[in-house]
Amino acid sequence: MANVVELKVGLHCDECIKKILKAIKKIEDIETYNVDTEMNKVTVTGNVTREQVMRVLHKIGKNAAVWEHDTNNHTNN
Repeated sequence: MANVVELKVGLHCDECIKKILKAIKKIEDIETYNVDTEMNKVTVTGNVTREQVMRVLHKIGKNAAVWEHDTNNHTNN
């Protein structure tokens, strides 16, 4: 079963993004990945844990935080 890992990461320049993509591609058992530069969000899907992805990003000098979902957008019926 695939996990979806969403992290907030500082995406300041093209070089940062290239480093992040290169690091993510090396993670085993990933299915998809996405880097959203407008939201500073990295999403990785596959047989991975949040800790694995955060560790890989930390190794290249990037701080990553858990992506907080905005619960205010949900309406109660």
